[in-house]
Amino acid sequence: MPKIIFIDAQASSTQVEAASGESVMLAALGAHVKGILGECGGSLACATCHVYVDEAWLDKLPSVSDLENEMLDATVCERRPNSRLCCQIEMSNALDGLTVRLPDAQI
Repeated sequence: MPKIIFIDAQASSTQVEAASGESVMLAALGAHVKGILGECGGSLACATCHVYVDEAWLDKLPSVSDLENEMLDATVCERRPNSRLCCQIEMSNALDGLTVRLPDAQI
């Protein structure tokens, strides 16, 4: 199973295994990763699963959709070029080791 590394605002890391096809958000919620809320359940309606994707992984992800782009404008913390909503990142073996940083807050 591919692994995701979550790094919180205090630089503590948590490694989580995800099933192929599972969103990063669902993997985080299942592992009780603090800092990922996912209030809309992954329906792209809340921006409470905002993450900063490590630069090395950006080219391996699908492009940001128009709706995700719009929702990223609603994040509580600063939007950066590497900002993504992790409900929109589907895990696969090609993403094994994906590293994301959590913002200071989601709401």
